Amino acid sequence: MKRLFLAALLAVSTVTSWAGGLLTNTNQNVTFLRNPAQDGAININGVYSNPAGVAFLGDGLHLSLNWQAAFQTRTATTTNPLFKLGINNNGVDTKTYEGKATAPFIPSVQAAYNKDKWSFMFNFAINGGGGKCEFANGLGSFEGAVAQIGAGLQPFGAQGYDAQYYMRGNQYYFGFTIGTAYKVTENLSVFGGLRALFGMASYKAKISDIMVKTANGNVPFSKFLDASSNDIATKLGALATLEQNMPQINAGIAALEAVKGTPYFDEKKYTELLTNKGIYEQLKAAQPQLEGAQASLEQLEVYREGVNLQSDQRGFGIAPIIGVDYKAGDFNLGVKYEFRTKMGMKNESTLKEAMAIDAVNQFRDGTSVREDAPALLTVGAQYTLLDKVRLNAGYHIYFDKDSKKYGNKQELLDGNTMEYLGGVEYDINDKLTVSGGVQITKYGMTDEYMSDLSFTTDSWSFGLGAKYQVSEKVAINAAYFKTNYSDYKTAAVQGVTNNFTRTNDVVGVGVELNF
Repeated sequence: MKRLFLAALLAVSTVTSWAGGLLTNTNQNVTFLRNPAQDGAININGVYSNPAGVAFLGDGLHLSLNWQAAFQTRTATTTNPLFKLGINNNGVDTKTYEGKATAPFIPSVQAAYNKDKWSFMFNFAINGGGGKCEFANGLGSFEGAVAQIGAGLQPFGAQGYDAQYYMRGNQYYFGFTIGTAYKVTENLSVFGGLRALFGMASYKAKISDIMVKTANGNVPFSKFLDASSNDIATKLGALATLEQNMPQINAGIAALEAVKGTPYFDEKKYTELLTNKGIYEQLKAAQPQLEGAQASLEQLEVYREGVNLQSDQRGFGIAPIIGVDYKAGDFNLGVKYEFRTKMGMKNESTLKEAMAIDAVNQFRDGTSVREDAPALLTVGAQYTLLDKVRLNAGYHIYFDKDSKKYGNKQELLDGNTMEYLGGVEYDINDKLTVSGGVQITKYGMTDEYMSDLSFTTDSWSFGLGAKYQVSEKVAINAAYFKTNYSDYKTAAVQGVTNNFTRTNDVVGVGVELNF
């Protein structure tokens, strides 16, 4: 019981990315929102998506300033037979928990200075996370833990349970990239750079106002513990007293039985001694259960007033990036490889002492846990058709299984994340360009990796938008991007199943400046 309760409360999730892999945001420019297949394109967005290709931009300073806002819901529907014991559940064993995640301000900056064959680049963006996710009514794992307690207390007269639940998590990975591209020939360029990641995360989990339903009404969990503990202590105390007096009790019974039928026989005393002996035998037989129940109640003492966990994490990592771009007439090919970023996230937490359950210790104050950003390979192509139409395609693979996580959680994945992208851009005239594209994302998820605290599902996304050339030096991008997630249902474990899904909408506006 204690193991279930702690694991449910403290294996708190990260806030996963808005677009891209498990811990990678690929929407680092509004150009991506209006056409996500950018890996083979040549534009200022290439500072992130195709850095080698930026070398083919004209000489001078190229600058892109972007603002995005993202809105997400996460829905976990949990079926648990113990939910029927919930005071306010009306005998229902299936409940839906919805979390809302918002990131109203996601900024990014891409800059490149080109001179002859050289291009010097800088990128700032939120590479992972970027918002807050809040489950105002908790999660199924939270309620399941309290329900397990309620079921375990049934021998003490419990008939049901109730509590208030809350969970919130937020995470930001601020990324700073510097790098240089060089045109080896008029058709070939190469890139080398470094990215530094600064990780910041905060988690809060709370269970409060735990109530226990009894035959005499609903009582606070603390009072129920007191009453149950006192009852057990009284019975064990009576057992100890009777055990100490049993020699006298047995001797008294034997003495009275010897004079049974004579004037010396005291029937009232005899009945009293037999009653005490019977009580002793009953309590002695129940002693193992009583002592076990006493130990269980002692374990629950720490949750007398509920649970309130607060953990703040900080981390830093740095990794190289390399890329190559090749032009052949109307065709362009871009390739980029981001190396794995080793990250250690240090805890400042209300959890001060190490505990026997390893899943809890990832939030222990002063410790550092692994939360690597995975290596990423992208391949993209662009083909210019009829001068005004550009066709785009791309492929991403995130090497998640090689990305270290706390407790080697990455080993539970069935495979790496892969994405397939396609898009088109059309120049209506010299001023206005419209575009659209799609992205299909496939994760290597398993039941063992997924939980209601941290989940994502396969998805397909579409983006559309426009670019308006205000002047020779100024252009504006505006776009909308939506992700449609599939459902993922876990297999039943002791009658408990989960069904997961999400929604995601992003809007953005950006300005491009060329000097």
